[in-house]
Amino acid sequence: MIARVSALHPKRIDLSLDRMLALMARLDHPERRLPPVIHVAGTNGKGSTIAYMRAILEAAGLRVHVFTSPYLVRINECYRLGAVGGGKLVGDDELRATLEHCERLNAGQPVTIFEMETAVAFCLFAKHPADVTLLEVGLGGRLDSTNVVEAPLASVIAPLSMDHMEFLGDTLTAIAGEKAAIIKRNVPVISAEQAPEAMAVVEAQASRMRAPLHAAGQQWHVSIERGRLVYQDERGLMDLAAPKLFGRHQFDNAGLAIAALRAIDAFKLGMSAFETGIVNAEWPARMQRLVSGALVCQGPQGSEVWLDGGHNAEGGRVAAAALGDLEERVSRQLVVIAGMMGNKDAGAFLANFAGLTRHIIAVPVPGRDNGMPPERLADAARALGMRVEIATGVDAALQRLATLAYEVPPRILITGSLYLAGPVLAANGTPPA
Repeated sequence: MIARVSALHPKRIDLSLDRMLALMARLDHPERRLPPVIHVAGTNGKGSTIAYMRAILEAAGLRVHVFTSPYLVRINECYRLGAVGGGKLVGDDELRATLEHCERLNAGQPVTIFEMETAVAFCLFAKHPADVTLLEVGLGGRLDSTNVVEAPLASVIAPLSMDHMEFLGDTLTAIAGEKAAIIKRNVPVISAEQAPEAMAVVEAQASRMRAPLHAAGQQWHVSIERGRLVYQDERGLMDLAAPKLFGRHQFDNAGLAIAALRAIDAFKLGMSAFETGIVNAEWPARMQRLVSGALVCQGPQGSEVWLDGGHNAEGGRVAAAALGDLEERVSRQLVVIAGMMGNKDAGAFLANFAGLTRHIIAVPVPGRDNGMPPERLADAARALGMRVEIATGVDAALQRLATLAYEVPPRILITGSLYLAGPVLAANGTPPA
């Protein structure tokens, strides 16, 4: 069925709202019947920020719908239906029926696969009662299919950096302009800390739309003190336990989630909801430790195996910073197993790890015709002075490492793409629940 829908438009990505608006009309505008929406754009950290918001809201007893992309193993992961006591992924039968309904009413008109996936989310969420909808932008913002929602509760801007330049522009200012276009008139906008040129764009758009701006470092602050998360805004200070998600960047993502929920007048959340949510939030393939599984068993006995779907320069930076923190705690030799998509800047991504390791194993992204050839990725690693080899897959890379003699079992990072992380979780027998 997915293949059939994919054939309706020749381009997988074709940014425009025209097709989506026409489809919404044919579906009797489910986007206008959603539970109140929090709309989240950005380059990195969108999914983690949503994970924190969901966990906090659910800890407060609220029902939360969530639409995120891409999925790792099964498309059902994109759709979490809110329920008392915690949401659940949509079931196969309901997902199939909703997709068939959208396909039938689309009547063969051109539509991209992501536009159809978004329409399915709107139909599902309009049908099921909930207290709030968390909606992640797919690509950009201005022309993203999620941007047909006209009056969200809040617009959230996660960290902005260089990515998808072929669609969004080749400067940070241009990319910020696309992302900031989710800001709606008189709707509060909550922004992570940004580079000055990106922040200037967000501030200008917020002013143009008369949207109250809550910016990191200005209206709110988050810091790490004695290993704990300390959040402060005009309403006071919160001293919270560290997030379970690993990496210092997760303190910033958690802070953005807290700021967003505190900026929305409709929510009156107690301290216990924030405490519980920050500690319990989960988001697979973001500096995720794989402690067991079929794939892990193929590597060197006693090694640490980490999985991260970072795929751009900034994603590499935060993963490298997390690895640096691990190295300070327990020193181990680091090996990076990397596979990337063909449109990514492998050199900019791998440069972040140049001071941490000289051993890179390049692998293909399974099942992706537009994946980067491992030879090209290897050339980028060699240009950085790294020792590099090529393997046919992550399993072969781990088996190769298991033959080497290590005094201390190594720390292994599998990274470069969410499209690599998904097959890794599937092969390991640990898909997202």
